Amino acid sequence: MSYSSSAARRPPTIHWHRVGRVALLAVLFVILLLYIRPVAHWLQQRSTAAHSRQDLQQLQAERDRLQERLRSLSGASAIDRGARSMGMIKPGERAYVIEGP
Repeated sequence: MSYSSSAARRPPTIHWHRVGRVALLAVLFVILLLYIRPVAHWLQQRSTAAHSRQDLQQLQAERDRLQERLRSLSGASAIDRGARSMGMIKPGERAYVIEGP
């Protein structure tokens, strides 16, 4: 009776629990790889949206400033201010020149 010779010829056994773990890890790795690109794209869109919101705020502030300037430059009083700054007078007014020291 020799037990050692039959044990040496026994075919290697497959450890199915290890194969299952490796397969599960491989599937999880593939799922992780599939999520990398969409997450990177989402982060890029979030950054672009933040820049767009900042640009919009700047443009709205400039629009408000230009509308205020338009209101100040329109109307009869603006024309009078511009004419007086160029030294013009209204008909019937008397011009005075004040000289400094």
